[in-house]
Amino acid sequence: MTGPVPHIEMRGIAKRFGDFTALQDVDLVVNDGEIHALLGENGAGKSTLMNILYGLYRADAGTIRLRGEDAAIHSPRDAIAHGIGMIHQHFMLVPPLTVAENVVLGDERSGPILGQRALAIRVRELGERFHISVDPDARVEDLPLGLQQRVEILKVLYRGSGVLIFDEPTAVLTPQEVDELFLIVRSLRDEGKIIIFITHKLREVFAVTDRITVLRGGRNAGELVTKGTTAPEIARLMVGRELRPIAPRSAAATSEVVLEIRDLRARSDRGAQVLQGIDLKVHAGEILGIAGVGGNGQSELAECVLGSREPTTGTITIGGADIAHDDPKRTRQRGVASVPEDRRREGLVLAFTVADNFILGKQDQAPFSRRGVLDDGVIQTNGERLAKEFDVRPANARAIVGNLSGGNQQKVVLGRELSEQPKLLVISQPTRGLDIGSTEYVWERLLEQRARGAAVLLVSSELEEIRALSDRIAVMFEGRLVATLAAKDATEERLGLLMAGHIETPLDRVPAGR
Repeated sequence: MTGPVPHIEMRGIAKRFGDFTALQDVDLVVNDGEIHALLGENGAGKSTLMNILYGLYRADAGTIRLRGEDAAIHSPRDAIAHGIGMIHQHFMLVPPLTVAENVVLGDERSGPILGQRALAIRVRELGERFHISVDPDARVEDLPLGLQQRVEILKVLYRGSGVLIFDEPTAVLTPQEVDELFLIVRSLRDEGKIIIFITHKLREVFAVTDRITVLRGGRNAGELVTKGTTAPEIARLMVGRELRPIAPRSAAATSEVVLEIRDLRARSDRGAQVLQGIDLKVHAGEILGIAGVGGNGQSELAECVLGSREPTTGTITIGGADIAHDDPKRTRQRGVASVPEDRRREGLVLAFTVADNFILGKQDQAPFSRRGVLDDGVIQTNGERLAKEFDVRPANARAIVGNLSGGNQQKVVLGRELSEQPKLLVISQPTRGLDIGSTEYVWERLLEQRARGAAVLLVSSELEEIRALSDRIAVMFEGRLVATLAAKDATEERLGLLMAGHIETPLDRVPAGR
């Protein structure tokens, strides 16, 4: 006697891009009434597999069956016709339009053109049915990111999708918005929808999913029932080995102030006031984490410290010197290292070799150049040493950086900056886009800098990262520091409220039960 027919059955899926095999004989089975996690490191094939299901790619081999019937999906239009919708990580909305206009935009089904009022009523009814609260008359550009994501979900539901693919859906959300998303996802499942949840955050897997498919290197690595597995087991399937726990740390040094910022103010590229009186200190042997939803001034703060953005007022003091108006080269000479949030655009020259990228910023200095002429032998020797020391794969100093994975590109940036033994390291979004193994590597390197006495200013939108690494955590909202907490006092709930603009009162800081 056979069991129920799976709603989605992908068998033997293969996909090649030139000489690169992205997927080899991959199976995915998703049943009715479940939230299914698709996990794997970068390059494991998750996005490629979902792009095949959604019709953006065509498989070179394999079959797709929906409710037991063969399905030919050659385009997103085919996928939508089969009831498959995709909520992308980067929202595909038109900001000046209203919620209702965005929901129906691009829906090519025949029918009368609705007036604005009728359109709003239809979208409001859809939201009420699926417990997704958002004002249909609001303009998308006026909505926070959490509500914009709800508009994306309503777009998919409006087209009648029974299968919803969520691609890294929590990347830009506060913890409270993540919890609200999970409520919506569970509600959609209860309404009979099938959810495929692509994520690299194991906490989210346990919070919201029923079953898990793990990919590694373009192949199936395992299929698990969420309630019957553990985080170490999932991580082992993803990376093929046991992950190392973070070693216990001694208390951070609190005496020597390496970086002190007073009343720092700055404008955005568009001229708006983006930093509004920042005061902070970072000590030797300390990691100060800067938490906040993207767009609240964290990037501009880092740029001011590094000399790439001119403050309007305030001081930035390192080693007794005010560097607020130094250029990036002079700032580097004072012992400041930088790992930017966009490593491909700001941290690397993708067409250059690994060895050449290891000397960026010091290519005019001995021993790498003499009398204005680069010494290729010294550059290659330095590149080979650092590639080995920082575990760049392949360990080939002549490899083109643009051909490396994201994790290995980040290792090149780290190797260049950390080899200088900086007094202060300013590092932004250090694990954005990295898989679990590369994330582990980056965390270990940051803790090594702390242990040798460097001051680290860590800007990250990943609360797990901020809480795991920081000694103190400062929260930014709309260009201001709304609170600075000891890491032990920074619960996820408390940080989430602060990131959303909640101003604490003395009563908020009283421990529970007091």
